[in-house]
Amino acid sequence: MFGRSVFQSVVERLAAERAAEDDDEPRAHRVSGLSSGFVREAGAAPATDVRRAEDLYRDLMAEDGEAESIVPPAEPAPPVMPAHLARLLPQEIAEDLALSADDTAATLAEKRRRFARANHPDGVHEAFRDAANMRMKVANLLIDEALARLA
Repeated sequence: MFGRSVFQSVVERLAAERAAEDDDEPRAHRVSGLSSGFVREAGAAPATDVRRAEDLYRDLMAEDGEAESIVPPAEPAPPVMPAHLARLLPQEIAEDLALSADDTAATLAEKRRRFARANHPDGVHEAFRDAANMRMKVANLLIDEALARLA
């Protein structure tokens, strides 16, 4: 080991280990360097073991005073549509926008952003996207008309 580089020492040691392995019987099921406790034999656990574990778990739950059968979670309640999404008439949307003759381009842009935050189709439940999309279309049309009157 003395007088040789570290690389040479490692190469010689690996060659010696390989020669020792070649002398032993080949073991196809083992990976060199892993202990036998790390590698598990192929095949799943028998179904009886799984069933026994479930039975033990249920027995444990029964001892704690809980029901023996596991109740699946209830389906979620259907979503409730917000009241403002039902207001689809242009007059109602104009009221929600609070458009006035005193609006400037800056106030109209702010009203558009505020309305979009509350009504954008991406921000509501999937079941209400059509109503939100309609509200956004009408609101954008009303604001664009107001901007055209300013110009």
